[in-house]
Amino acid sequence: NHSTDFEVHRNWLAITHSLPVSRWYHENTSEWTLDYPPLFAWFEFGLSHVAQHFDRNMLVVENLNYTSPSTVLFQRLSVIFTDVVFIYAVRECCRCVKEQKGSRDLLNRPSFILAVLLLWNFGLLIVDHIHFQYNGFLFGFLLLSVAKHLKSQHLQGALLFSILLNLKHIYLYVGPAYGIYLLRSYCFTQNNKDGSVRWSSFSLLRLLTLGSIVVSVCVLSIGPFIAMGQLPQVLSRLFPFKRGLCHAYWAPNIWALYNVLDKVLAMLGVRLKLLNEAELPRASMTGGLVQEFEHSVLPSISPPITFICTLLSILPAVASIWRRPRGARGFLRCLVLCALGSFMFGWHVHEKAILIPVLPLSILAVESREDAGIFLLLTTTGHYSLFPLLFTPAELPIKVVLMLIFTIYSFTALRKLHSGQLSLLHRLEVIYLLGLVAVAIACEIVFPLSPWQQRFPFLPLLTTSVYCSVGVCYSFLRLYTPNISSSVKGCNS
Repeated sequence: NHSTDFEVHRNWLAITHSLPVSRWYHENTSEWTLDYPPLFAWFEFGLSHVAQHFDRNMLVVENLNYTSPSTVLFQRLSVIFTDVVFIYAVRECCRCVKEQKGSRDLLNRPSFILAVLLLWNFGLLIVDHIHFQYNGFLFGFLLLSVAKHLKSQHLQGALLFSILLNLKHIYLYVGPAYGIYLLRSYCFTQNNKDGSVRWSSFSLLRLLTLGSIVVSVCVLSIGPFIAMGQLPQVLSRLFPFKRGLCHAYWAPNIWALYNVLDKVLAMLGVRLKLLNEAELPRASMTGGLVQEFEHSVLPSISPPITFICTLLSILPAVASIWRRPRGARGFLRCLVLCALGSFMFGWHVHEKAILIPVLPLSILAVESREDAGIFLLLTTTGHYSLFPLLFTPAELPIKVVLMLIFTIYSFTALRKLHSGQLSLLHRLEVIYLLGLVAVAIACEIVFPLSPWQQRFPFLPLLTTSVYCSVGVCYSFLRLYTPNISSSVKGCNS
C-alpha cells in the first residue's frame, strides 16, 4: 500500500517533465492536478530530470497509479535528500536558543533538546517518510527564515519566507505575522519611550527594499504564467473554494466540533419529528476533491465566514506585536498563534497543517516553562490526530512505538530542563491526554473487531477528530491567555 501522495507527486513529475509550461496548470488527466505554486512546479521539474535515470515510465502522464520499485525508491530518496535543508535550518535555530547558565551536560542543554524535538518530530517523520510528502524541505525554509529573524537578519528572513510562499501557499497562514513584524520592527527604526510607534522614524527605503525582495521572488516564480495570461488559471488551482469545508477526514479544529453539533442536532430533530429526514441535505461536509455541501441544522459555513473567523482569531496577536513589539520572540509567538488560528478556523484545512504551529513552538518550549506545557499538550494531541494517515494493521505498531518514543522523550527532557520534579501540565490536562490512550485502543483495536465496523465505518475518524479538537482548541486558548493555566490549577485543588 502507498499513500495517494505518491501518485500526486508522480503525476506532477510527469506533468512538468513531459508537457510544455503552458499546459502545467491545465492538465487534468489525473484527479490529482497540479495545485501548488509555480516555484514548487519548477522544483518538481528539476526532480524529474533525476527521476528519468531511475524509471522513465514514471514520467508518462497517462501512467496513472504507477508505482514501480524504482519509482518508489526515487521518491523516498528525494525526500531524504531534500531534508538537508531542514537539518541545516535546525542547526541554525539551535544556535539562536538561550542556553542556561552553568549547564555543562550536553543532553540537558536547550539547544540539544530542541534539535531532538525538531529532527525526530513524530508528525514530520510519519508524514514525510512513511506517508510521503516534502514537508521537511518546506519547513526547512520556514525555520531558517525564523532563525534569520532571531538574529535580526530581516532581509534574509524575508527572502526565505518569500521563497517558501512560492513553494507552498499554505504558509500564508503565518503571512500576517511576517508582514506586521517586518513593517513594525524593520521599517520603523525607533520607538517612543512607551514602546509605541514613532512615525517620524519610518523608512520608505526599507519598505521599498522589502517590497522588491517579495516582488522579485514572485516574478521569477509566477512571471512566466502571467506572461502567458494564465494567472487566473493558476489562482483557481491554488484556491479551489468549491472544495468542502473540511478535508477528507476532519482536521481537529473548530469546524469538526461544529459539524458534529450539526449532525447531533439533525438526529435529535428527526427523532423528535421536528425535521423531515428526506428533506435534509445529503451532501458530505468533507472531500479531498471538489465538493460543495450544506449543513443540516446549523447555518452552512462559506469561505468568507472562515476568512473572517480566522482574521478575528489572529487579530489580537498581530495587534500585540504592532503596539508593543517584544523582539523576535514576540514575532515567534505571533507566528505560532497565526498558524494555529488559521488551522482552527480556516477553509478546507488539511490535518497535516497542525505541524505548522507545532515545529516553531518547539523553540519557545525549550526557553519557557509555560510554553513547554502548551507544547506538550498541543504536540501530543496534534500528533495523535495524524494516526489515521497510517491505517493498515502492519503500520499500527510502527506509529505507536514512534509516537511513544517521541512523547516520552519530550515529557522527560522538558520536565528536567524546566522544573525538575514539578509537572509541566495540570491534573485535568494530564487526564485529557490519558484519554487519548482510551481513544486509541477503541479506534485502533476494539472497533475493527466489532460489528459496528461495517455499519459505521466513519466512527473512528470522527472520534479521533472530535476528541483531538478539544485539545487543539484548549491549546489555542492557553497560548493566548497564559492565565488559563492558573484557572485549571484552581480546578485541580
